[in-house]
Amino acid sequence: MTLPPASARDRSLPAPAEVANTYIDVARRASRLLRRYARKTARKGIRFPSEEFEVARAFMDLSARLLASPYRMAQTQMEMMRDHISLWQQSTLRTMGMPFEAVATPDADDARFDDQAWKDDFLFDFIKQSYLITARHLQQTVAMAEGLDDATQREVNTRTRQYIDALSPTNFAFTNPEVLRETVDSKGENLVKGLKHLLKDLMAGDDGHLCRFLADGDAPRLGERLAATPGKVVFQNELMQLIQYQPAGSHQRRKPLLIVPPWTVRYYILDLRESNSYVRWATDQGFTTFIISWVNPDPQQAQKNFEDYLVDGAMAAIDAVELATGEKQIDLVGYCLGGTLLMATLACMAARRDKRAASATFLATLIDFSEPGELGAFADSEAVPGAARKPVDRRESADLAPALARSAYSMLHANDLIWSFVMNNYLPGRRRFPTDLQHWNADAARVPAALHRFCVDNFYRANRLLLPGGISLAGVAIDLASVKLPCYFLATLEDHVSPWKSVYRGARLAQGPVRFVLGGSGHVAGTVNPPAARRYDYWTNESLPELADEFLSGATRHPGSWWTDWLQWLLAQPEGNTLVAARQPGDHALQVIEDAPGSYAARRGEQAGVR
Repeated sequence: MTLPPASARDRSLPAPAEVANTYIDVARRASRLLRRYARKTARKGIRFPSEEFEVARAFMDLSARLLASPYRMAQTQMEMMRDHISLWQQSTLRTMGMPFEAVATPDADDARFDDQAWKDDFLFDFIKQSYLITARHLQQTVAMAEGLDDATQREVNTRTRQYIDALSPTNFAFTNPEVLRETVDSKGENLVKGLKHLLKDLMAGDDGHLCRFLADGDAPRLGERLAATPGKVVFQNELMQLIQYQPAGSHQRRKPLLIVPPWTVRYYILDLRESNSYVRWATDQGFTTFIISWVNPDPQQAQKNFEDYLVDGAMAAIDAVELATGEKQIDLVGYCLGGTLLMATLACMAARRDKRAASATFLATLIDFSEPGELGAFADSEAVPGAARKPVDRRESADLAPALARSAYSMLHANDLIWSFVMNNYLPGRRRFPTDLQHWNADAARVPAALHRFCVDNFYRANRLLLPGGISLAGVAIDLASVKLPCYFLATLEDHVSPWKSVYRGARLAQGPVRFVLGGSGHVAGTVNPPAARRYDYWTNESLPELADEFLSGATRHPGSWWTDWLQWLLAQPEGNTLVAARQPGDHALQVIEDAPGSYAARRGEQAGVR
């Protein structure tokens, strides 16, 4: 049936009897679909869990620690009870038409409760506040446990937040007002259609990941709506392609700009749409902008390691940028693990007295892994390193790094990348066009097993990058004290992947002039924050005290995007404002190979179900 636009339909909630009859019918129809799905999956055999046992062990340890402090447990339970009683009191005042106050409110950027019914309807407002109160106290209870080792604490913190996200009332048909209206309007057809979509997507994948409908004809094509900044591939080898973007004007800044993204995700997180593309913005500011597009490894590349990515990735790209421009001074940018790779590359260059790096920018980058944040919980898990330590041969799949690839990232951003997808596609029974971030997240990159194993063992577990000579790469003992060029560090306040205090500790290790900036929001949204959006703020402090909290307490808050601060910092470097005639890709020693985004970005694999 064809429904009128949501704005034109009656937004009042349906009668309880009508809702009950609708859901009874939906349950009968859904059970038939599930039986058919069960028969199909049974033919594939049963995969027994492994990681679940490690999670259970962590929570058993947590329970023992909490029970060892019964007074504190009783205190936190009383505090939660007090908040719930307060909610009852305020709700009673509301029913009597008297002034009332909210006991718990969602964060300003929490889009889950945008529907007006969450504010206007007594019942849904009560459900929302009850959930928020319980979530807050549950997180506080887990955080207050004493005596847990760091790995277990990370594990329980991460899993608790995931559990809380999963139980949000917005994720269930009975407790979501928007879905409730849709269900009655369509006589339950939305839920039946949504279940069909879910089962189809699960059957289409081999890893339980959703977003499979990106294989459909409506999926965005790279180079059109995403990764559309005009450019050319001017260099490639087995591991990467190098993209040079076309100039935006008649002149460009003398020093070219090279961006090193992480190999765990697709590069176009920095070139999503025109309105939020970091590379387009940088090009518009007059930089000759280059970016690495990592290959999606196949089983033949399963033994490629961190040293290969340094030599044939970052170093090869620097060589290629010099050939493409004729310049011997290059500004470098690394994002996330790409920044970790960049720091190791700079130490290697310093040991060889290679002075082509003019400055380095590290975006949400960990160098000190002593407190790696929630991603460390995946690296700590016995299930992950166990898989990573499997013998690697040329027949083995390259997709052996779930902790540092798509599934971990999705779980760390579950509300944006999982539950919003459920809410937008399965519960309403529609195929909504995915957000640019959801599309990018579904376009996963595999990780060579040897590379993953190196990062887990040397960074997340042993933190060897900090030790002078702790690791050797390309015949050079890596010593961060040798990196003395100007460095800019960005961290973001709500980053679960690269916690800002950990990024701060890494920034204080640099021996040259350092500028540290703390942005708002999280790992992606805080980094991809164009000035035109006028979202979030950033904090600066001209000194770098020993403790991160001291930095923040003495920092100045600025409205808008850190991008403009970074631009001013970069232009203040030697020859930062020197201009030359605009460089077209292919003008110098390197020839154009193909149009951006290039064939490596398009190599998404048949398993991924996307072009």
